[in-house]
Order: sequence, then C-alpha cells, then structure tokens
Amino acid sequence: MAEPLVPLPVVEKVSSRVIRVLGGNPGKFTLQGTNTYIVGQGSKRLLIDTGEGKPEWIKALKSVLNEEKITIEKTILTHWHHDHIEGVPDLLKHSSNTKVYKKDPKEGWLDISDGQKFETEGATLRAFFCPGHTTDHMALVLEEEDAMFTGDNVLGQGTAVFEDYATYMKSLDGMSTQFKGRAYPGHGPVIEDGSGKVLEYIKHRKMREKQVLDVLAQEREGGWTSMEIVKVIYKDYPENLWAPAEKGILQILEKLQKEGKVVHNEQKGTWSLSGKSTL
Repeated sequence: MAEPLVPLPVVEKVSSRVIRVLGGNPGKFTLQGTNTYIVGQGSKRLLIDTGEGKPEWIKALKSVLNEEKITIEKTILTHWHHDHIEGVPDLLKHSSNTKVYKKDPKEGWLDISDGQKFETEGATLRAFFCPGHTTDHMALVLEEEDAMFTGDNVLGQGTAVFEDYATYMKSLDGMSTQFKGRAYPGHGPVIEDGSGKVLEYIKHRKMREKQVLDVLAQEREGGWTSMEIVKVIYKDYPENLWAPAEKGILQILEKLQKEGKVVHNEQKGTWSLSGKSTL
C-alpha cells in the first residue's frame, strides 16, 4: 500500500545552509507539495525550484527573505515540469534582478551545463545532468554537505515517474556515485541516507522488471495487456494509481522488448515472453 504522507511545515530550516519552503500545491503526484530550497549562509542566496505559482508559496518565500534579511541572486530549476517553474513570474515580480537557470532554457533564462558550479556564501552547488524523469533533468550536489538535491528523480516518499526508463536507470546509477550524504528531494521529506535511497530505487526498479517477467511467465492464451500486468503487480494499491503505474510498466516492457526478452503483439496490444528470457 502507498504510505501515508509525513506532515511537513510550510517553512523549515533543514540544515545550517538549507531552508525548505513548500510550494503550496499538495496532491496525489506532488505529495506534500513541491519542495523549493533556499541555499547559502550569506545575504545573497540561491533558490532551487519555484513551485507552480501558488500565492501561498510566494507569500511564504517573501516572509523568509524578510526575516532572514536575504535576497535571491539566482534560481536554478531542476526540470521543466510546471510544478517547478511556474513560480518564476512571482519571484521576478518580487526580485527582478534574480537570474533564472535551467537546462534548455526559455527565452531570457540561462542554460545549465553538466558540472557547472553555482557558488554563494556558505554553499557550492554542482550541476549533475541526470535525464530520465525528463530530458532536461538536473540534480545539484551541495559540496559542503556531500548532499544532493535530487529533483524528481528521487522522492522523499514513494517512487518517481519517468519519461524514459533505460535513461532513468542510467542516471540513477550515476547519481549513486556523486554523493554520500543527505538527499533533498523535489517532493517529500529530507532523506538522511541519500545515496542509499538511490540504490534502493535501482533495486526497486529491477524488482519491478522481475515482477513483469514473472507475470508473463504465467501462461495466458494471447498474452497479457499492460493493464492486466498492472492489476497483478499493483493489486494492493488504490485503483487511481493504476493508470500512472501502467505508463511505468509500458516503459519496462519496451526496455525488455529491446533486450529480446519479451514480444509485443501490436494487433492485440498484448505482451508475452519471447522464450529467451531466464527468470
């Protein structure tokens, strides 16, 4: 079953150089809301992500900036999804000199390259390109803490969704070697053993692959549709999660098809073992 959400305060100082401000947009996919992070220890700081433009977010952010007597010099966006970038207009209305960075940027924004460093008093962030959840996804290593802002590749609760499964798995492998400390996720609570959580994600995904193969190993005339596979693997989960789960299962099936382990009957929309797969 899906675990209940851990309650999180709207604003919390989660380390000596990181303040988390929730995006004011809780939901099925955003969990407690999008995490946005103020990073640094001086009067000019960095901001990671901006939520989706909810008035609660900019109100909370301005309150922190006023209390701490700080300004945001740069904001770094982990990826293009609306719940991470739509707060930019409100931010710029409040702080017109703030520079906005994102890989594959919009007009007026600045690009991010793999390995690029963002420095401010008390904090150095190093960009790590890790596509999979999206094609433009960037994580950020906080060098002073040997920690990583994982964006939406790794969440504080539950598992992440992805656009490209094989690319996502490769990125998780890469992320696991970049840091040894905490993970500050795009949604959900701080993860104390961040690199351990990344390895857990890898293990979980490989388990899902095995589960798919195990279901297909159950002889069924005509094969299995992706939703039939979902209903077996996710039988203990709420039905409203089956449709998004199916997208992930389809990605796994496509990867297994490329590896020659499964075959797809496009006419019937069913899948079956190719006969080469070893379980």
